[in-house]
Amino acid sequence: MAFDVGPTMTPLTGVGQAVVGLRRALAELEHPPTLVPYVVSWRAASPDGGRRLPVPAAVAHRWWARASWPPVDRWLRGRGGTVPSVVHGTNYVVPPARMARLVSVYDCWFLRHPDRVHVGVARAGSALRRAVADGAVVHTSSQASADAVRETLGAQVTVYVIPLGAPAPPRAPLSTFRPIPELVGRPFVLALGTLERRKNLSRLIDAFPAVAAERPDVHLVLAGAPGDDMEAIDAAIVRLPRHLTPRVLSTGRVDEATKSWLLHHATALAYPSLDEGFGFPLLEAMAVDLPVVSSRAGSIPEVAGDAALLVDPRDVDALGEALAMVLDDDARRRALIDAGRNRVAAFPWSATASAFADLYAALS
Repeated sequence: MAFDVGPTMTPLTGVGQAVVGLRRALAELEHPPTLVPYVVSWRAASPDGGRRLPVPAAVAHRWWARASWPPVDRWLRGRGGTVPSVVHGTNYVVPPARMARLVSVYDCWFLRHPDRVHVGVARAGSALRRAVADGAVVHTSSQASADAVRETLGAQVTVYVIPLGAPAPPRAPLSTFRPIPELVGRPFVLALGTLERRKNLSRLIDAFPAVAAERPDVHLVLAGAPGDDMEAIDAAIVRLPRHLTPRVLSTGRVDEATKSWLLHHATALAYPSLDEGFGFPLLEAMAVDLPVVSSRAGSIPEVAGDAALLVDPRDVDALGEALAMVLDDDARRRALIDAGRNRVAAFPWSATASAFADLYAALS
């Protein structure tokens, strides 16, 4: 099986985490499929034991949006010249090929809102549309995403739903590790993820006064790389009462150690996204007994189940009330924590890998 490892060759996003987790879980099966890892890049080194399609990804996506040519089979040969029977594009794009093609689509925000995403993302959407029109089949990690794929790409698209596995529980940080000193000993609401429009963080900031009014020590922490929503986030911070502005902290991209520290020390996770294909931060929070307030959007209800307080992502008042409840109601916090442990256990990577191995065999 040709397997796109491109998402693992840059700082890991949620897609990169998914690809790492799936590749590792496939290797741990009793009878693992043989993977030929590949990357589409002009400059990147060839992946270990794999292949590099020698073209810049931006150029490839632009071309593949217009034509299903040339087929890439000859670049994806394994040891001994064997051509894989399936090529799995793990990040929204699958190259043209004579072999069976599978493409993972995590959410459809960029298909529904092409005017609100980076030009490179929109170009990948065009390549995806072309691939599906030419017979590629789609994997999604939730039924909500499968429904969105059929809505945006056509009811005739073949879609297989295979949930991802839960990420490894964040390691407990050393007691001497204090990456953000101003948060030590203070309660804070944590939001994890790139600061992009889909994450709906400006509304979270608008909800913060309702949370902070009677809780003078509570902070709001936005932990994630800058994205396409910086202008709206900055405007939301300016709208806050002046005395609350210092209590909103944007950390930028954080490393794994700092992310773990934040998850272990936060009082609640806020995840008010307008759409999600799965939602690793939900399960990361639940794994460390961190209560979750999230939106009722995309895949989130499927992943969170009864282990989060779910609200309309556009209802600022409801978001503020839910956060206040989680901060103040000990019985509700305990119930969410107990339910969260069960949700994490419901997503084993072994089940994900077995389902993918069966799908690869069926497509071969």
